[in-house]
Amino acid sequence: MGSYLSSTDHQQKAMLDEIGYKDYDDLFGCVPDSVKLKGRLSIPEGKSELELRRQMESLAGKNRVFDHVFRGAGAYRHYISAIVKEVVSKEEFVTAYTPYQAEISQGNLQAIFEYQTMICELTGMDAANASVYDGASAAAESVFMCRERKRVRVLAADTANPDVLAAMETYCHGRGAHVELVPSKDGSVDLEALKEMLDETTACFYVQQPNYYGILEDVTAMAELVHGAGAKLIAGCNPISMAVLQTPAECGADIAVGEGQPLGLPMAFGGPYLGFMATTRDMMRKLPGRIVGETVDSDGKRGFVLTLQAREQHIRREKASSNICSNQALCALTASVYLSAMGPEGLREAALQCTSKAHYLREKLRAAGLSPVYDKPFFHEFVTDCPADTARLSAKLEEEGYLGGLPLPGGRMLWCTTEMNTKEEMDRLADLVKEVCCA
Repeated sequence: MGSYLSSTDHQQKAMLDEIGYKDYDDLFGCVPDSVKLKGRLSIPEGKSELELRRQMESLAGKNRVFDHVFRGAGAYRHYISAIVKEVVSKEEFVTAYTPYQAEISQGNLQAIFEYQTMICELTGMDAANASVYDGASAAAESVFMCRERKRVRVLAADTANPDVLAAMETYCHGRGAHVELVPSKDGSVDLEALKEMLDETTACFYVQQPNYYGILEDVTAMAELVHGAGAKLIAGCNPISMAVLQTPAECGADIAVGEGQPLGLPMAFGGPYLGFMATTRDMMRKLPGRIVGETVDSDGKRGFVLTLQAREQHIRREKASSNICSNQALCALTASVYLSAMGPEGLREAALQCTSKAHYLREKLRAAGLSPVYDKPFFHEFVTDCPADTARLSAKLEEEGYLGGLPLPGGRMLWCTTEMNTKEEMDRLADLVKEVCCA
């Protein structure tokens, strides 16, 4: 890093003299000689900007970007209007850092406040936070909002996204807990099994709506069962679906979490993404991350501050219940700009197109030889059987520029549509499927 430091050799020597060391060897004298680096690092020499650009473009050229996408499973291709990138690319937002000093961070604080407000409107909850890395970590963090001295068991639906469940299990493992999976029946949570597993030691139950297979769960019935046992219900939500479905609050959820990627964030080969968390007034003091509140200054003018931050790990580290403290403000701002540009009607139209096209595609694939596995209400994802080899079908579709459904165990495929898919695309996809299945 020496070549990137702004201070000169003379300035560095002056600083060493000031603190009483003659050179760097003297400064790091307490470090055992056996762990010190001998010689240069085994890395290539630096490149010029032009050379580096050529190398990066060459590497990027190896990525396969499909023109026709029919896969979701947690990351979704939605239309993002030009205004979104135009706003979030402004220098004052791109260079944002954690807004600890409210006096000089009013713009960033307001951006976070507006984001929190929109998440509350979307979920129906009373309070929301910011700074959660992604949907999986949001789900995992929500578990520890519910665990108490005697309520320690964590239940989760086995119909949830496997990656989310894996993140929850990792978080719980570090605290001596374990995620117990509630079995499913015909693609959705078995309510009888849930009822039997609930007891006085249960802290919470996590369910995804829609679930991993696209099916709409009966969250209201689950909330009644969970609350009857004195536990909390955590709803993992697809934010686009909430434009047409009941909100988590209306279903009786105590906490709503989810992946904010569909809200204006490109798929981008996996990130950066955005986890959202919202909860009821009774539980808002347990929210991790950052909460921005609205206030007035000494002159009565509107202002913004970090609220409840005394319980954050950077203030009371030994009592922290979470290690979330990053700044996801740029991703949160992106979601805010997207929601503002879409408006309630635009978001509803996107959701309606997602689900109507999924229902159209399911019937086209049924006619092409792929039978639906579940006969239950779904949003914009669904599972089919695949009489042909799933790898062979996927390869054929990829040859034609189509990213098909996600292969699942047992010769099944998970398909997805969004407003980006056209009727012509879906008809052509069905024709390609029929070619393979009838070959």
